[in-house]
Amino acid sequence: MNKPATARAIAARKPAPSQRGLLPLLILPLVLLALVLFAPFARADGHVTKSHGISTFGGLNLPADFTHLPYVNPDAPKGGEISLWAFGTFDTMNPYTTKGRGAALASAPYESLLTGTADEIGASYGLLAESMEYPEDRSWVIFHIRPEARFSNGNPVTADDVIFSYETFLTKGLPSYRAVLAKQVESAEKLGPLSVKFSFKADHAKRDLPQTVGGLTIFSKLDFEENGYDLEETTLTPFVGSGPYLMDQMDVGKSITYKRNPDYWGNDLPINIGRSNFDSIRIEYYGDYQAAFEGFKAGQYTFRNEASSKIWGTGYDFPAVEKGWVKLDTPIDGDIATGQSFVFNLRRPQFEDPRVREAIGLMFNFEWSNDKLFYGIYDRIDSFWENSYLAATGVPEGAELALLEPLADMLPEGVLTSEPVSGAVSSPRQIDRKNLRKASALLDAAGWEVGDDGMRRKDGQTLDVEFLNDSQSFDRVILPYVENLKSLGVNAKMERVDPAQMTNRERSYDFDIITDSFGMGFFPGAGLRQYFGSETADTSVFNKAGLKSPAADALIETIIEAETKDELDVAVRALDRVLRAERFVVPQWYKGTYTLAYYDIYEHPDPLPPYALGQLDFWWYNAEKAEKLKAAGAF
Repeated sequence: MNKPATARAIAARKPAPSQRGLLPLLILPLVLLALVLFAPFARADGHVTKSHGISTFGGLNLPADFTHLPYVNPDAPKGGEISLWAFGTFDTMNPYTTKGRGAALASAPYESLLTGTADEIGASYGLLAESMEYPEDRSWVIFHIRPEARFSNGNPVTADDVIFSYETFLTKGLPSYRAVLAKQVESAEKLGPLSVKFSFKADHAKRDLPQTVGGLTIFSKLDFEENGYDLEETTLTPFVGSGPYLMDQMDVGKSITYKRNPDYWGNDLPINIGRSNFDSIRIEYYGDYQAAFEGFKAGQYTFRNEASSKIWGTGYDFPAVEKGWVKLDTPIDGDIATGQSFVFNLRRPQFEDPRVREAIGLMFNFEWSNDKLFYGIYDRIDSFWENSYLAATGVPEGAELALLEPLADMLPEGVLTSEPVSGAVSSPRQIDRKNLRKASALLDAAGWEVGDDGMRRKDGQTLDVEFLNDSQSFDRVILPYVENLKSLGVNAKMERVDPAQMTNRERSYDFDIITDSFGMGFFPGAGLRQYFGSETADTSVFNKAGLKSPAADALIETIIEAETKDELDVAVRALDRVLRAERFVVPQWYKGTYTLAYYDIYEHPDPLPPYALGQLDFWWYNAEKAEKLKAAGAF
C-alpha cells in the first residue's frame, strides 16, 4: 500500500511551478507537466521576449490565442459535489506555516502569476499575469497583471499585492524556502499599478527564476493589514485569495467543504475553460484507514484513490460495486513515482556509517511484502526519478561519467565503477538468509558485535532503530521488517503516534526512521536544495534525512545552472546515482496506474493527460447519473 496521505500532503501533493487547478504551488516550481515542443509564437523585441508564458527550455506548446487546454472538455457542465477523505485531523487554514496541521486543500483559495498544465513539462502560462517580459539571460522578468483579476472580496489584484506576497515569503513561513528565495532575488520593483519587475542576483543561475517568482502565491496586502495576519501563525480563518474556490463549511478536525466562487474573476480565461467544474468539494477526515473505507462503502464520500493494496485486492466486493453504483478504474499514471521510502535520520549517530544503513536496508523484503501483503500490484522503487527517463542506469559513461569524475574524492564507494544502487532482491520467505548473512557481515565490519543475548552492541550501546508511524494500516508493513531486523541483532521497534505527534516529531527531527516521499520533477531546480542540500539539512522540512553530501551539493548546482535539456538530464541522472549510493533511504514501492473507486456520477476527458489525474481540476459531475443513484439509495 501507499502510506495514507495527511491533510498537508493532500494540500501540497506534486508541487508545480504555479497553481494547477486546486493543487497550487506551496514551495518551489520544480517541474510542470509534459514534453516541451518548440513553438515560435513569443516575439522578441531586441533582446527582450514578450509572451503569454515561458518554458524552461525551447518554446511553448500553446499559442497566445489558444482557446482552452487540449485535454479538457470545454463544454464540461458546472455543478454537483465531489467528496474525498483525509487521514487524521487539521487545526489551521494556513498551509504556509510550520505550525499546526493544515486542512486538506487549504491552498485552494490562492493563485499565482503563472500556472502550469498537465501535459507539458517545464511550461508556465499567465494566470494572474496577462503577459510577461524577460531578456535572453533571464536576469529579470516583468509581469503585467490582468486588469480584471480580483480577490474574492472584489478588490483588484495589484502590483502592491505581488510585492507584499514576495516580501512576506522572504521573511515569514518555511525557513528553508525563504533562505533559497533570498539568494535568488535581488529586488522586486513596482513599475505601475499592474506591473512588477523582479531582478535576480548576478551570481545565481537564472534558468528557472522567472517561473519561481511567477509561482509565488499572491495574498491580499489589504486583507493581511486589516486583520493582522501573520504567515507564521495558525488560523482557522482563510486569507482572502483570488482562486475559484472558497472555504464554505468547517467542522474543525473532522470535515471541510469548499464552494466554487460564482463570482470568480477568471471563469472565462482560456487557461480555465473546462476546469473547476464542481460546485463544492468536501473532505471527510478519518483517524483510521479501515474506518475511512467503511465510510466510502456507506456513501459518506464519493471518490477514493485507493492506497491500500489489501483493500484493493480483497475489499471491493460490497453491494454498491456489485450493483454498478461504484465504478472501479485503473488509468495510467505517467508521472514520476512518489519516491516513497523509509528514511533514515542521519543526525542519529547509529546511522553515520553507511554500512549500517545498507545492512538495515537489506532486511526489508519487498518481494515477500508484495506477494503476501500487497497482492502483487506494486513495483519496487529504486530511483528518486522512478518511472521516468531520468533514472540512472548502468555503469556511468560518456557525459555522465565526465560530470562525476571530478567529484571522485567526494563520491560514495562504487559510484564511478558500478551500476546504481538498487533495493535488495529477496527470496519469497520473510527472512532472506543470503541478505541476512550479508547484513551481518556489514554490521560486524562496522563494529556492531553480537553479544551472548543476540543483541548487537558498540561501545556498550545496542543498535537501536525505532520506526515512527502514525498509520494503523501501515503496521502490517513495518512489523515484519522489525522482526527481520531483530533476527539481525538490531534492537528494532515500531512506535505508533497520533498525527499531531508525528508532525511535531518530524519537524523537530525527533525520529530514527519514518516513511516519507520525495516529489521530484522532470525539470528540477533550486528546490533540490531543500530536499538534499547540506545548507538546508538542519532547517528544511523536506530534508528529513539531514543529508549533507558535497557531491550531491555540487551536482545540484550543476542542475540549476544547466542551459540545455541534455545537460540537465545528464546531471539529474548523476545526482540520482549519488543519492542512491548515500543509502539514506530504503525505497518502498509504486504502481504505474491509479487505483480508483468512485460512485458513478463523475466523468472525465478520455484520454487523461499523462501527468495528472485531475479529479479536482477537470473532471465533472453528471447530474442525471447522480439522480438515478440517489433514487436507487446508493447514498
